[in-house]
Amino acid sequence: QVQLVESGGGLAQAGGSVRLSCAASGRTFGAYPMGWFRQAPGKGREFVAAITSNGATTNYADSVKGRFTISRENAKNTVHLQMNALKPEDTAVYYCAASRSHWGVAERYYDYWGQGTQVTVSS
Repeated sequence: QVQLVESGGGLAQAGGSVRLSCAASGRTFGAYPMGWFRQAPGKGREFVAAITSNGATTNYADSVKGRFTISRENAKNTVHLQMNALKPEDTAVYYCAASRSHWGVAERYYDYWGQGTQVTVSS
C-alpha cells in the first residue's frame, strides 16, 4: 500500500511559476518510478512528466518540455514538479502517480495515485 498526497496547487498568472510536491508513504518509495499527470475539465488524463526510481532519467510531454522539471528526493519520500512559464492551457488537476514496475506515458503503467491538486492559470 502506497499513499500519495499532492500539495502546492493554486492560482497563478500566465508566465508565473508553481512548484507541486507529492509526499509518499511506503517503505519502498525509492524503488518506484514516479509520474505526473493532469486532467482538464471534460478531458482525459494526460501525461506530463516521469522520472526513474533513482532520478537519473526523466521524460516530458512535448507541451511542457523546457518549462516543467520533475525531480525526486528519495530520502524524503517526495517528488516535485517545478512549473515555470505557465500558460492558461496548463490549467488542470494535477496527479502524482507511482509505478510498481516502470515509468511510461500511459496511465496503465501506474498503480498508485494521489487525490490531485488544482492548478489554475489566469491569462
